[in-house]
Amino acid sequence: MAELISAWRAQVITLYPGMFPGPLGHSLAGRALAEGRWALETLQLRDYATDRHQSVDDTPAGGGPGMVLRVDVLARAVDAARARFDAPVIALTPRGPRVTQQRVRQLAQGPGVSLLCGRFEGYDERIFAGRDIEPLSVGDIVLSGGEPGALLLLDACIRLLSGVMGAASSGDEESFESGLLEYPHYTRPAVWEGHAIPEVLTSGDHGKIRAWRQRRAREDTRLWRPDLVGPPSGASNQPSRGKGTEE
Repeated sequence: MAELISAWRAQVITLYPGMFPGPLGHSLAGRALAEGRWALETLQLRDYATDRHQSVDDTPAGGGPGMVLRVDVLARAVDAARARFDAPVIALTPRGPRVTQQRVRQLAQGPGVSLLCGRFEGYDERIFAGRDIEPLSVGDIVLSGGEPGALLLLDACIRLLSGVMGAASSGDEESFESGLLEYPHYTRPAVWEGHAIPEVLTSGDHGKIRAWRQRRAREDTRLWRPDLVGPPSGASNQPSRGKGTEE
């Protein structure tokens, strides 16, 4: 099937190629990889070192703990990736803006992406001046390297590719697609440990169900992620962290 599909391509520059495809070799992403709906290549960063020890890092200028990835090695790896495949090059780094669902959709609609995975104290900052590289963060956390972030970003893109999700509309109402968190979901049993499914969801009135879901999406977003919507007029910026409006 691979030759019948124009595959979305991913390249990952990493010190640990064995981490890929990792979890992306399973479930939806794994099936799509086997079907040729996307393709994966890894580039070992050490292959672009020039000394006999294949050194990729050195001590930080100005002193301090840890090691820093060398700009000359990074540049050779990025150049090699771009020569293989012309696609956006993204560096996973906490110094970048947080990735958004909008950016994920843009990447999924393109030919693919090349991902640069940092390690140690990070990259020599000159790589961003010398090469067209987009820094992106997957959240306000510190990881041991960029590989887990690369897996996260790839998974977010792959699920949006044509034919990957069973129903084309599966992702339309999910969190962040409309700027809100998704409404809460329920399924059987109807009552569990005294907690019942909201009555409106079993009413069969699709208009009321749609209105309830829209309201809960707004309320839950304001409660848990007020940064997405801003405070209501005249209200405090501090949301209550209590229970949801309806169970």
